[in-house]
Amino acid sequence: MKKDNKVYSLIMAGGIGSRFWPMSTPQKPKQFLDVLGVGKSLLQLTFDRMLAFTEVENIYILTNEDYRFLVLEQLPLLTKEQVICEPERKNTAPCIAFASAKIQALNPEASLVITPSDHLVVNSHKFNECIALALDSASTGSLVTLGIQPVRPDTGYGYIEIDPNNRSSHSAQPVVCFREKPDAATAQQFLNAGNYCWNAGIFIWKATAIMEAFRFHAADLYRIFYRDTSWYNSPQEPEFMRKAFVECADISIDFAVMEHATNVTVVLSDFDWSDLGTWGSLTEHLTKDALGNAVIGEKVHLFDSENCLVHMPQGKVALVDGLKDYILVESDHMLLILRKENEQQLKHYLKVLETAKIG
Repeated sequence: MKKDNKVYSLIMAGGIGSRFWPMSTPQKPKQFLDVLGVGKSLLQLTFDRMLAFTEVENIYILTNEDYRFLVLEQLPLLTKEQVICEPERKNTAPCIAFASAKIQALNPEASLVITPSDHLVVNSHKFNECIALALDSASTGSLVTLGIQPVRPDTGYGYIEIDPNNRSSHSAQPVVCFREKPDAATAQQFLNAGNYCWNAGIFIWKATAIMEAFRFHAADLYRIFYRDTSWYNSPQEPEFMRKAFVECADISIDFAVMEHATNVTVVLSDFDWSDLGTWGSLTEHLTKDALGNAVIGEKVHLFDSENCLVHMPQGKVALVDGLKDYILVESDHMLLILRKENEQQLKHYLKVLETAKIG
């Protein structure tokens, strides 16, 4: 894919990733970790993926002030100006509005590719093809998102409805409706219908198009971030950002813009994707033995165990006997032993641990 100096990539890397405890902690969340055991963090893998179609000077990281030095340590090709640190967490709409306005001030003809930092993309070639289709659609003024062909009735994703008579993977399709995360029965209905896809949370649009979308659908955010763009890329930008984030609402880009706009299209994608939201989602992409066990760690020995995920530090000797459908993860003197069926309870368990710690 040929690089275009009008294309900018924004990588969102401010999340905490609590469902990947104990490896992921508030001090070093999962996007900064090598959860796949490949020698690179999820952030580094995402950065490499963006380099296929973006000049390095056009890549910006959206993160929290707490992680500024982690980003610069892991991505030494970036300058400190390319790390945009939100002063407080206000969800995705404010940080996207700020970064989009900042880049538009630099280049009024900019197109933006906005992606989370903690997703797994297995087939980079197909990913690049989808981005090329999305950029082509965005050039006409569309707000484009990537939709993933669902392979199961998953309740952990939002869904995008498209016209059942128009499901081409070779062009962007108009979005009929965005659907919130469904219950199990509704998710099965979506899968059976065949005209629903998972919302990957990857967006492509021209800077001018998202500015107009904020103006029409999120007037307060437009007023805060676009009414005076002279602050951007100036020594006064940090102070402007601090005040703007105090004033703005805590809201996602989906709620603020995407669910209201009428010029939204989706590119149907099949590049083997996962948002790596949980340990279970990671298991799907790891090599498994004959009994369905997935192991990261060179000295892990399993006996009479089935369908387990074991993630141990390098050099750690682990002997596992007689377990079925368990997740075992050790990191920094913390150990997780969790039944797979209870994985959605992990956040609750961590709150109990925190309460006990405080008490």
